[in-house]
Amino acid sequence: MSSTGRTAGRTTIQKASLAVGAVFLLVGVLGFIPGITSNYESLGFAGHGSEALLLGIFQVSVLHNIVHLLFGIAGIAMASSAAQSRNYLIGGGAIYLVLWLYGLLIGQDSAANFVPVNTADNWLHFVLGVAMIGLGVALSRNTARTGRTTAA
Repeated sequence: MSSTGRTAGRTTIQKASLAVGAVFLLVGVLGFIPGITSNYESLGFAGHGSEALLLGIFQVSVLHNIVHLLFGIAGIAMASSAAQSRNYLIGGGAIYLVLWLYGLLIGQDSAANFVPVNTADNWLHFVLGVAMIGLGVALSRNTARTGRTTAA
């Protein structure tokens, strides 16, 4: 234990939750930066009318970027324990798979596309969903601390 009473090391699943959360946080911030987000002048709050493209590929809006920021904050906050990290990765992965299905079923020019998503987003959501669930399941089997603990 450290002098603060917390264990010095993190489990691998906690590190994964922290890393995934940090990436989502970064993506959320990048979605608000002109140049990294092309057609930035057309960035709308929500809806399929937003023509802004993160990295020139993924359709984003202010709402979409806020969702990324919230997912990032959740991943970082839930990295405080192995159980919460597992819940974040598996639950978040399930949400992304539902979002993938939703994106496949709705018309991209319909009012139902309020986040908004395009084909590239849909397939990224599929990969994220599978990867997050895979990490959550695989890493929850071994929650042994990887860091050293120190004497109080």
